[in-house]
Amino acid sequence: MSQTLQTLSIIDSHAHLDYPQFAEQLPDVIARAAELGVTEIISIGVRLDTAHKPRQLAESYDNIWFSVGIHPHEAEKDPQACDYNALVKLASHDKCVAIGEAGLDYFYDYAPRQAQADSFRTQIRAARDLGLPIIVHARDADEDMADILESEMEKGAFKGVLHCFSSGAKLAERALNIGFYISFSGILTFNKSEELRQIAKNVPLDRLLVETDSPYLAPPPHRGKTNEPGFTRYVLNCLAGVKGLDAAEMAALTRENTLALFDKMQPKTKG
Repeated sequence: MSQTLQTLSIIDSHAHLDYPQFAEQLPDVIARAAELGVTEIISIGVRLDTAHKPRQLAESYDNIWFSVGIHPHEAEKDPQACDYNALVKLASHDKCVAIGEAGLDYFYDYAPRQAQADSFRTQIRAARDLGLPIIVHARDADEDMADILESEMEKGAFKGVLHCFSSGAKLAERALNIGFYISFSGILTFNKSEELRQIAKNVPLDRLLVETDSPYLAPPPHRGKTNEPGFTRYVLNCLAGVKGLDAAEMAALTRENTLALFDKMQPKTKG
């Protein structure tokens, strides 16, 4: 199986490559990912004052792209959490493919909920205006998340993905109804995640993405260790099994979906 996977072209649609866990070994991490069939990675921004870190990685590696955003945990701590102009300026880079991650997290509540919502709406506005997708973090906030997405969509269309999906079926349904994608991480592979696998089973094939959210949430057989982009292969295998496909089919589908959503990753054609 691993030999077959090495011939695939998998995209890890969400990783935090600028985090300290990778500081001393990033070239090796990227090389290991390539050996396991992971050919491209999107490195995700979580604060505007650290936006240069994923950008610099994208500038250094042809197969790394990045996003600019404010994580809901940072919605009060980042002084630019609602700075539309700063966000737009930082996201204008050729290799910035998305806004986010942005959203709501009521599990930890590290920032006041109103501050989270205000920052989230600012980032949706930027995504809409720039024509970029928004990468959405949602935890224990299903109803408010769906309400914000639907109300913002009424102001003008935008596209996006619910990343590292671990929410309920109703949020998945409401997000899919407005055209969103759903991305699954190592959580999908956990023994306790049968309900999540059932949700994945019902997501249309053209709306599925895979990711690691590394360095967190390593799938078996690496539970408890630092997650890395190469481990996207385990998520892919699990998702393929859920959908009754082989790994090659799922890799092709999720790659096509990722490039459709993050369309700045697509090769530019010369006119």
